[in-house]
Amino acid sequence: MGGVARAGTQVNVTQEHNNPSRDGVYNSAFTPSAAANLTRDLGFNGTISSNVYAQPLYFEGGPSGPMIIAVTESNNVYALNATSGTVIWQRDLGTPAPAGSPCPGNIIPVGITGTPVVDLASRSLFFDSMVSGNPNKHFMYSLNVDTGGTNAGWPVDVNATASYNGIPFISTLQEQRGQSRSCERDCLRGLLGLRR
Repeated sequence: MGGVARAGTQVNVTQEHNNPSRDGVYNSAFTPSAAANLTRDLGFNGTISSNVYAQPLYFEGGPSGPMIIAVTESNNVYALNATSGTVIWQRDLGTPAPAGSPCPGNIIPVGITGTPVVDLASRSLFFDSMVSGNPNKHFMYSLNVDTGGTNAGWPVDVNATASYNGIPFISTLQEQRGQSRSCERDCLRGLLGLRR
């Protein structure tokens, strides 16, 4: 079948770079010469608040039509109508880790940095959010992609639940730049250790 989408078929981008290899190849028909003919869709007017470091996601088949999911460093999650840009739903997940906090790195504030993942079978969106507190903490979230509601059993406090060989996870020493990954409805998250 190849990577060429036929007219009328669904093309979903549910994870960073659209496939498990993360090679960025979306469609073999999307070439530099084909891209030269692209123009901005003036009918789309999507407005969100705060900085975005994560790749926005796109998928079809929702009750409100095709959607774009965008996440921000202010811990906001937006579901936008992919045709008009109108907000379908929006969630504020708490205050991000502020400037001058013990969070390492150069992103200020630190909220949702890494690209989420959508599991279409369960209609779930998975991602990591850094929330301000004493201490600042990483929380793994799962939201219903159609409503923005929090799925049962979520969020998960990563500090309270994650360890490796008896070494506890410490949010102030980790960052979430890597993207989430969905494997049979389990969510895996790439967290990086940073030096102070």
